[in-house]
Parts: sequence; structure tokens; C-alpha cells
Amino acid sequence: MTRDTLSIAIRFIFLLLLQVLVLNNINFFGYINPNLYILFVFLYPLEQKRTNFLIVAFLLGLCVDFFSNSGGINAAATLFIAYIRLYVLKLVLNKFDIDYKLFKLTSEQSIKIFIYIATLTFAHHFILFYLDYFSFKNLSLVLYKSFTTSIFTIILSILSLVLITKKKTV
Repeated sequence: MTRDTLSIAIRFIFLLLLQVLVLNNINFFGYINPNLYILFVFLYPLEQKRTNFLIVAFLLGLCVDFFSNSGGINAAATLFIAYIRLYVLKLVLNKFDIDYKLFKLTSEQSIKIFIYIATLTFAHHFILFYLDYFSFKNLSLVLYKSFTTSIFTIILSILSLVLITKKKTV
């Protein structure tokens, strides 16, 4: 087992346990529930095989669904953002395929990190809430919940990134 595989496994287990044991019990205003487990998708190394990444992202969402009794909506939303992650990176960062081998999220500009995280978070939450309501009749409610929950999740994601990155002092 390589060092990268071990760190991916630890991150998977930690974010899963944090989500199901702590964050699923938080409901601000009755419906804002942070989904910090999607941080796993943001931080997953790009040099790993895409198929393995999609499988692991699906399993993470499925595990959250299992503990939340949510019927697969987290798995679908997580798989969707895992699938579009590379396209969002290309759009936001304007990088070539060769640059992705050296990509580290924490080494990019703050505004680009914010746009990347915000785009994937809103996409995740929109899919999540749309599948939860599964009706165009409630589209305004889906958009409202997606937006408000995304704001809270983005704030937690960025704070988590700041806490886990080590700043080098000159």
C-alpha cells in the first residue's frame, strides 16, 4: 500500500465518520445541513486512475446514504461531481492536460479555489435536493435550499482547507 493510497483511505474514513456522526446531526434553520464529505472529491489526486476515483466517490456517497437512509441521492450527487470535476478544473484553471500531473489544489490562487469549490458544491447540492424532491413544481425550493446549504458547505470546506494546509514561512 503506497503512501497516497493510505492517505486517501484515511481521508475517506475520516470524512465519512465526520459526516455521519457529527454533521448529519446539524440542521440550521431546520434544513441547512453541511455536506463536508464532498471535500474528498476536491482533494482526490488527479494522477490516480479516473475509474478508481469514480468508484471510490460513488462508494463514499453510498456510505453516507446508508447511514442517512437517503436512498442513493448522495451517491448520485457525489458521482456526478466526481465525473465533472476534471471539466470544471479545465474551465476554471485554464490548464492543459500535462499540467494536471503537478496539480495541487492548495497551490492555486484563492479565487480559483473558491470558484472550483463553489461550482462543484452547488452542483452537488442541486442534484441532491432535486433528487430529494424530484419535481419541477418545487424548483424554487430546490434552488433556495441548494444555495443556502452550498454557502455553509463552501465556508466549511474553505476553512478545512486552510486548517490542513501548512503555510511555509520565509
